[in-house]
Amino acid sequence: MVDDNLIVGVVLPAALAVIMFTLGLGLTLDDFKRVFVFPKGVSIGLGNLVLISPLLAFLIADLLNLDPAMALGLVLLGASPGGTLANMFTHLAKGETALSVTMTAISSICSVVTIPLFLTLANSYFDAGKSLDDVNMLTVVLRTFLITVLPLSIGMFVRSRSPVWVDRYQPTFMKVSVVLFFLVVLAAILSELDLIRENFWRVAAAALLLNILAMTISFTVARVARLSDRQATAIAMELGIHNGTVAIVVAGMINDELMIPAAVYAVFMYFTGSAFAYVMAKRNSRVEAAEAAVVEEPI
Repeated sequence: MVDDNLIVGVVLPAALAVIMFTLGLGLTLDDFKRVFVFPKGVSIGLGNLVLISPLLAFLIADLLNLDPAMALGLVLLGASPGGTLANMFTHLAKGETALSVTMTAISSICSVVTIPLFLTLANSYFDAGKSLDDVNMLTVVLRTFLITVLPLSIGMFVRSRSPVWVDRYQPTFMKVSVVLFFLVVLAAILSELDLIRENFWRVAAAALLLNILAMTISFTVARVARLSDRQATAIAMELGIHNGTVAIVVAGMINDELMIPAAVYAVFMYFTGSAFAYVMAKRNSRVEAAEAAVVEEPI
């Protein structure tokens, strides 16, 4: 029988490193420079992702009176960055994929700070001291850096040096990343199956509520700020399709119970994300068609 410690301590971090490396293969420095070229969209998107999402997790965990460990796991999920799946869903929804990629890249780097910060705040608020017993948050920061930012940076470096090789093999890496994501979620579910059964309905309600509210609020904020539908779509997808692998792996560093909200969330986000992508793809297509008609209209 495979040792659970080996899976949580070695296999899952290695899988996340591969996923982040793959994300890096699709990034260039221009994706970071876009912050200065289109500051409004990026700043509003990151504001939603870095503040609204974790704060919503706090509120939902409190309102539903989640067990401290489950509450901590939900906040960890809320503080996690977007991922390549958010970029893919944004593309399917005909949203602004470039904005999505930029938010994913920057939020992945910011997660080295935001995840430990919100974990510490949640631990204090929900009195979940038992969950963080003997946990050195500096170690969490360092390990999060090693399995997220470092492989992402290596992927970017490989792309800058061997763009032809990357163009050839990136689709393969993307497929591997999707498979790894499903395996990570499956491993998290199987490792805590009994606890998931005991807490499923309450955690499921919290995860689904977080997903729907995060997408709805972020889309609304973006539109009120007069961003386009395509930009608002990208921001909402980034809030709805978190990088659950990051949440699961970080949870595994602390307490396996914390993996449960992210594992349950990962199941729901495909259904809600797909429904939102379907609706927005039609809406954004109509907008694109109308804009094209205006451009082509003879003067």
